[in-house]
Amino acid sequence: MIPMKSTIYENSEPPRYFLAIPLAIFSTIAGATLLFAQPQKSPAITSKGTEAAKMEPKAEKEGNDATGANDFDFLIGKWRVHHRRLKERLAGNHEWIEFEGTCVMQKILGGAGNMDDNVLDFPGSSYRAVTLRTYDPAKGQWSIWWIDSRNPSHLDPPVVGGFKNGVGTFYADDTFKGKPIRVRFLWTNLATEPQWEQAFSDDGGKTWETNWIMEFVRLP
Repeated sequence: MIPMKSTIYENSEPPRYFLAIPLAIFSTIAGATLLFAQPQKSPAITSKGTEAAKMEPKAEKEGNDATGANDFDFLIGKWRVHHRRLKERLAGNHEWIEFEGTCVMQKILGGAGNMDDNVLDFPGSSYRAVTLRTYDPAKGQWSIWWIDSRNPSHLDPPVVGGFKNGVGTFYADDTFKGKPIRVRFLWTNLATEPQWEQAFSDDGGKTWETNWIMEFVRLP
């Protein structure tokens, strides 16, 4: 929702065989076993994304106003994904790396959560990753984790939030290169070709730098 850590925020060497999902996250999913094959190259798509954001984006006037357990139903199924990632983060850099990927999303926990299996054809080092999302009806909010096959035993703090007026906004407090930062995930264009963005802030959320954009096109 980038030397580097292992989640959606950073890079490291991929493991040789499979992704080990931390038991702290999947202990409630009885009997579930995730096996991952070697990633396959995905078909290319081209699309333009947004550049670094300096202000909070305005919410789109679409969709339901209240968040709920069905918020991510728009993402169920198979997708081609075009990635744009900033080469260096919080360094005044404007060079973007573009690559392709795929995403397959399904519901879990009887509808109280969902997960997607991602193949990322990063130049010179394809890898896999899982997004895990759980919904807390008491709090009316989502918690989202990104699990990277290159460092499967590590988890960053989850981003937490929900949807309003067709825009999903999620935040976390974390560190980057030893300094505290705010992390923001945004989901937009839900009804057409969904777009996800990750941004960092090193000034407590006054300004944001978008550093990763994913643009989704549904596969048959």
